[in-house]
Amino acid sequence: MESTLKNMILSLSLISMAMAAGLGYVYVLTKGPIEEADKAKEVSAVTEVLPHFDNDPIKQKKEIEGLTFYPATNGGQLVGCAVKTYTTKGFSGRFDLMVGFKPDGTIHKVVVLEQKETPGLGAKMNDPKFRDQFMGKNLATYKLKVKKDGGDVDAISAATISSRAFCDGIQKAYDLYMKNFVKSNSMASVKADSTAGKGGKHE
Repeated sequence: MESTLKNMILSLSLISMAMAAGLGYVYVLTKGPIEEADKAKEVSAVTEVLPHFDNDPIKQKKEIEGLTFYPATNGGQLVGCAVKTYTTKGFSGRFDLMVGFKPDGTIHKVVVLEQKETPGLGAKMNDPKFRDQFMGKNLATYKLKVKKDGGDVDAISAATISSRAFCDGIQKAYDLYMKNFVKSNSMASVKADSTAGKGGKHE
C-alpha cells in the first residue's frame, strides 16, 4: 500500500510538472502574437477616433489617473487627443472606450474597445445610431446624461444602465483631458501674452 501511494504521488507530480511546462510553452508561443494584436487594436482605435495626424500618438502616450492619452499633431500643431477610458458602472461591470477629442474638447468620435454587456441590449452601444450621437458635441454645453436623467443623450432602449455607464466613461476622459491638456495650454498662452505685454511696456 505504501509503495502504491508513493507511485500515485510521483505520477501526479510528474503529470503536474508536464502540464505546467506545457502551459509555460504555450504562453511563450502566444505572448508575442497577443501583444502584437493588442497593439494593432490600439493603433486602429486611436486612428479611428482622431482627425488626420502625422505624428506617432502611441509613442507619445501618457498615463494619467488610470487613463491613457494619445496626443495627435499635424505639422506640429495639436489636432486632437485620443483617450483610452473606462467605466465600472456597466450592467455587466467594466467596459473600455476610446474617445477622440479635438483641441477644444469637442468629441470627434467614440469607439468601444471591450464590453460584456447583454447582447441585444447594452451591447448595442456598438451601434452607430447610439455612438454617433456624441460626435461633434462639446460637454461644455452638451448635457452628458441620458434624457431620463435630464440630459441630452438618447439611451439605448431597455439599457439605461449601460447608457449611463457609457456617459460616465466619456465624462471621465473629458474631465482629465480638459484639466491636463486644454486648460494647462490656455494658462500657458495667457502667461506668455502677459509676459509679452510687460516686456512691451519696459521698451
